[in-house]
Amino acid sequence: MKKSLQSITQSLVPPNQELPNVPVSGIKLNSEHVIKGDLFIAISGTKVDGHDFIHDAIESGASAIISNGRDVGELTVPQIKVANPRRAASIVAAEYYGHPTQNLTVVGITGTNGKTTTASILHSIFLDAGLKTAQLGTLGLIAEGYPQETSLTTPDAITLQKTFSDLRDADFSHIVMEVSSHALYQYRVADVEFDVALFTNLSPEHLDYHSTLESYYQAKARLFRMLPFDSTAIVNDSDPNGKRMAEETNAPTLSYSQGNSSSIHFTNLTLSISGITGVISAGSMNYKIQSNLVGEFNSENILAAVSVAYALGLEKSHIENGISNCPPISGRMESFKLASDATAIIDYAHSPDAYEKVLGTLKELGTKSTNLLVVFGAGGDRDVSKRPEMGRIAELFSTHCFIAPDNPRTENPDKITQEVISGFTQTNFTVFDNRGKALKSALDRSSKNDIVVILGKGREEYQDIMGQKEFYSDLEIIRTYQ
Repeated sequence: MKKSLQSITQSLVPPNQELPNVPVSGIKLNSEHVIKGDLFIAISGTKVDGHDFIHDAIESGASAIISNGRDVGELTVPQIKVANPRRAASIVAAEYYGHPTQNLTVVGITGTNGKTTTASILHSIFLDAGLKTAQLGTLGLIAEGYPQETSLTTPDAITLQKTFSDLRDADFSHIVMEVSSHALYQYRVADVEFDVALFTNLSPEHLDYHSTLESYYQAKARLFRMLPFDSTAIVNDSDPNGKRMAEETNAPTLSYSQGNSSSIHFTNLTLSISGITGVISAGSMNYKIQSNLVGEFNSENILAAVSVAYALGLEKSHIENGISNCPPISGRMESFKLASDATAIIDYAHSPDAYEKVLGTLKELGTKSTNLLVVFGAGGDRDVSKRPEMGRIAELFSTHCFIAPDNPRTENPDKITQEVISGFTQTNFTVFDNRGKALKSALDRSSKNDIVVILGKGREEYQDIMGQKEFYSDLEIIRTYQ
């Protein structure tokens, strides 16, 4: 597909500035991927500055450059200078691919926890309603006819607009997508036209990137500020930031809550180790809920999904059937029965708030004889302040903890472990330098009715160590104990 440089950058240049009629056959953010005819957008990242590679991009055939105006010498191709190349990338990508979200119904889900599960429930509801739907997020792209490949929670603006374009051309009608704070802050979704935006909750996370909880909140709030009048904002009133988030938008707002009878809520709710049952009230509608998902926080995710489906006017039967038929979410409270008659639970939880929800739920649902054995660590090159808090919460709920590396990245894993165990006040933990040994030790120790909880990595199949991804799978080890 070729478009003229003029047509896709018209909103970036003053009306009196003329651009040569250069054909553009693609858009790239990485100079190593540039081929003849591509427009190269130079972006300054945290580790690498794309402006250092402008000349490499031109040598590879770039037909034009977008930059922040930094002096990189004379160029042999047109250069458009902008204040924010990240913002420009979103604008240009939407123009190049013909603003595909104008022809799609797009639901954007943001919040610290619950995004993936809520998206998966909604995906199941939409499919039951006969809507050709794609799900995009931490689990990758889930769409009929497309290979599922995990990537960033929210891809870069060019990849995102191309994906939407492909889905539109393949006659998909609905998109359910997770929207990360990084994506919002970096303008990756600035030109996505959302029909519904959902806020799940907010707790300290990604503070290595956003510095403060307020900055993290402000990044999330961008999704609601960008909503047009004809869209819908949905917020969780159970979260202290829910009402505040509702005030960020001019769009009509719906709320849901675990305890507020004036919003969408459960009129009765039963939680057990085998699932969730109850009735949700939304306006004049009552939805009978039966789900295999476990825990109060998942009942909140169900509330969120029902709120979106209700806002979009989907029929009661599709909402109820979609929830009932939704399979276990990969790496989210995923349960495995062991030969020892114990249960292993894999969950992606990697923040104090998520630890409290997962471990608190399992502690409450276990019997008096249940031992809660917790395998966990903390990721490297991430917010260090949460590490002792994760240790404190794990100690509070567990019988014994098995502390081991979890994607140490470029940090010393021993240093990370010491920061985690600084949150302990007792000695109900054992330290391992190998995650596989820690998990096997916990599984060997488990017996009937015990629960082995493996936190942090979900179904990841690698350990990220000093920039290298080495094969590792919690799930593969668990299966040898079944």
